[in-house]
Amino acid sequence: MIIVHHLNNARSQRILWLLEELGLEYEIKKYQRDPKTMLAPPELRAVHPLGKSPVISDGDTVVAESGAIVDYLTGRHGVSAQGAGLAPAPGTPERLHYTYFLHYAEGSLMPPLLLKLVFDRVANGPAPFFVKPIARGIAAKVTSTFIQPQLDTHLAFLEGELGKRTWFAGSAFSAADIQMSFPLEAAASRGGLDGRYPNLVGFLERIHARPAYRRALERGGQYDFVK
Repeated sequence: MIIVHHLNNARSQRILWLLEELGLEYEIKKYQRDPKTMLAPPELRAVHPLGKSPVISDGDTVVAESGAIVDYLTGRHGVSAQGAGLAPAPGTPERLHYTYFLHYAEGSLMPPLLLKLVFDRVANGPAPFFVKPIARGIAAKVTSTFIQPQLDTHLAFLEGELGKRTWFAGSAFSAADIQMSFPLEAAASRGGLDGRYPNLVGFLERIHARPAYRRALERGGQYDFVK
């Protein structure tokens, strides 16, 4: 039995979704973030030394990192209950797109999103009154001159990609779309997807309407990145 070590408001939500798309049985062990630090609890270190989510256990096998988990699950159970493959055939242009976006989601898109989260907290978090104006000034400067331009570049690139094809890998839905869901939901939840990005907004609307996505939300619990 596959066990998903699931953290609230975390990347592990998309692993639940993948399992639902594949029609696999699984169990969820839920963990809650520390309400002050928003970090994962120390109990996760008993599963994997880094103490982060997502992590899955499949018998004696433990797999961490979203992309590695997607590779593992699609490699072992690559065809959904409906008979649709969630990874394009090797050697095809679709497979190249699939591989790229499977890694791009965490390797390229998430870093500026995380930086924005950190610097927003620097700007708005508690600080001595004589330090707060300095902290806000630094955070605003870094955000406006580096972080936001980076995000604008990424989102414009992705908008263009979805102008060429329906899904990130091609005409068919794949696990690359599942992998891309979290950073785009994070961007949307922070006001980053406006009228400039109709293709990205449409992508989120399509994935949120999928029955497997809705089932994963029901099982996973608190997930503030989608209404």
